Amino acid sequence: MSNPENGSVLDRVRALAREVARFGAVGGLGVLVNLGVFNLIRHVTDLQVVRASVIATLVAITTNYLGFRYFAYRDRADRTGAGRTRELSLFVAFSAIGLVIENGILFTATYGFHWDGPLASNFFKFSGIAIATVFRFWSYRTWVFKALPAPAAASLVVEQRDSQTAPARTPETAAN
Repeated sequence: MSNPENGSVLDRVRALAREVARFGAVGGLGVLVNLGVFNLIRHVTDLQVVRASVIATLVAITTNYLGFRYFAYRDRADRTGAGRTRELSLFVAFSAIGLVIENGILFTATYGFHWDGPLASNFFKFSGIAIATVFRFWSYRTWVFKALPAPAAASLVVEQRDSQTAPARTPETAAN
């Protein structure tokens, strides 16, 4: 299999399309969880709209992390403890920013414009999810689940480093 980073434009586009599809599958499940929990909380409790939305977003973030780590970006796993801690810390930080984007839109619609009926709440909740998703896709692929160097590229670096530190071969040592 060719390395998309070193391959043709078509290879890179195909790799990006696969990544977007996997991200979309996990994200689609996250949207269903998010909206489902949001509407469940709204119907069975007296919590305010934005509080219910924040709880639903936190449940979806947890679901999404598991999906991204073990499905969408499983090939980018850093197996070290420090790598996993860094990944989780960055995921939580960028997810928190996405939470603010998502729920900021709902907050503005609900308390700024008084659009707080069930249909309006779901519309603005979904709109916030859509806008935050663009940010999340960029941040997760750029910072959280960064592509690991290709094995061929990594071995080439080791070979180059070894050849630079190896003693020079003279015709006398080559014959031995």
